[in-house]
Amino acid sequence: MDTTVQSSKPKPRPRPQVMKLTEAAAQRITELTKRADSEIVGLRVGIKNGGCAGQSYTVEYAHEIRPTDEVVEDRGVKILVDPKAVLFLLGTEMDYKADKMQAQFIFNNPNQVSACGCGESVQLTPAKV
Repeated sequence: MDTTVQSSKPKPRPRPQVMKLTEAAAQRITELTKRADSEIVGLRVGIKNGGCAGQSYTVEYAHEIRPTDEVVEDRGVKILVDPKAVLFLLGTEMDYKADKMQAQFIFNNPNQVSACGCGESVQLTPAKV
């Protein structure tokens, strides 16, 4: 008689990837990683309150992976998403654009409701999951 007990717990659903990167963004992150003054594991992306539209994106070097970070690996690079920003960034594509006047990361975010005229801040709503 077989006495093994089978678990009735369902397998967890695979979690959707919070963000994806364009090839231009991945190349720029690779460049930044290589020329950083100290060892970094990737870029940390988040949201902060402020600006005329209410919120703005943050991008900074990440020297370690925090236990609460949402780790996104895409096109050979790592993005660490601040846990407080996950619902605001769900479905976002991170791009990189450079022209004669400026070079910057661009966030194509389906959760963006509006942006200020100067482009420095945005208004976001949490994703409906």
